[in-house]
Amino acid sequence: MLKFSKANAKLKALANVPELKRFFTRKRKVYSFDLLSGWSCPFAEKCLSKVHILKEKKKLLDGEKTEFRCFSASQEVAFPSAYKLRKDNFDALRGLTTEQIVDMIESALPKNAGIVRIHVAGDFFSPSYFRAWLTVASNNPEILFYAYTKSLSYWIKEKNWVDQLDNFVLTASRGGRLDHLIDQHNLRESIVVFSPEEAESLNLEIDHTDEHAAVPEWKNNSFALLIHGIQPAGSAAAAAIKELKEKNVKFSYSGKAVN
Repeated sequence: MLKFSKANAKLKALANVPELKRFFTRKRKVYSFDLLSGWSCPFAEKCLSKVHILKEKKKLLDGEKTEFRCFSASQEVAFPSAYKLRKDNFDALRGLTTEQIVDMIESALPKNAGIVRIHVAGDFFSPSYFRAWLTVASNNPEILFYAYTKSLSYWIKEKNWVDQLDNFVLTASRGGRLDHLIDQHNLRESIVVFSPEEAESLNLEIDHTDEHAAVPEWKNNSFALLIHGIQPAGSAAAAAIKELKEKNVKFSYSGKAVN
């Protein structure tokens, strides 16, 4: 049985966004659906981190080209329940057909869901899994589904379908092996920045609440995300976190993984 996660502090803030009020009628709520970080992210590169089990202990290992560590992978080391939920979801879905995945997702979809963030942790790991979420969105037009993704080849292949859905909002997450497709196909994107000044130099607003990622009417607008989470010692990302703390710049939301 798949499990959805309750909203964390960042996602709960979506209830205060005027453009999203229509998805909170009838006491509906925000949920996320999560998979095991890194292991379910076939095109991750600059943020690639995975939890490995070594001698029966969890150890977080970064990829060869990691520039900033995946915050959700760090959660999986700190919170055993988050690791188990995400691994169980991932293990349950691998190897299934699109139709089988649709049945599993819709059976587990909370009845009071108004907004679903697909993947606080994880990504679209196969074409059939991506098509399954498109089908779920098509079958549930009253629910808003949104996601960041580096699985851009799946998006491009199904772009006509994606564009037809008013309740399915995607953001290309720059920093993966398929970044060239962002420019080739003029995809809206999010870029991780190390400071507010960097975002300003790129002429991008920083999204602190996920509203830029979620609001359907803004689905063509790119934006920035401020670096957060535990970063590798001695890295440029760790130095950026230190500087943000010294300047009292808000860059994190909640250290707790809510499942």
